[in-house]
Amino acid sequence: MSESQSRYSIVERLTQRKLDIMTAKSELKDKLKQKEQKIEEIRKDLANWSADIEEDIKRERRQKEREIENAQQEYENTSKVMSDRANSYDAKIDAIEDALKSIEDISRTSPTQ
Repeated sequence: MSESQSRYSIVERLTQRKLDIMTAKSELKDKLKQKEQKIEEIRKDLANWSADIEEDIKRERRQKEREIENAQQEYENTSKVMSDRANSYDAKIDAIEDALKSIEDISRTSPTQ
C-alpha cells in the first residue's frame, strides 16, 4: 500500500506542478495581452492628442486671422480719422492765411500814424 500511496503522491505532485505551470503560462498570455492593450491605449491617446493639437492650431489660426482683421480695420479707421483731421487742419491753416493776408492788405492801404 505504501507503493500505491507513493505513486499517488507522485501523481498528485506532478499534477499540481502541471497546473502551476499551466497557470504561469496563462499569466504570461494575460500579461502579453495587457501589454498589447496598453499599446492600443497609447495609440488612441496619441491619435486623440494629435486631433486636439490640430483643432488647437486651427482655433489659434482663426484667432490670429481675426486679430489681423481687427488691426487692419483699426488702421483703416485711424487712417480715415487722420485724413479727415488733416483736411480740417488744412482748412484752418487756409483760413488763418486768408485772415493774415487780409490784415496785411488792410495794413498796406491804411495810413499809419
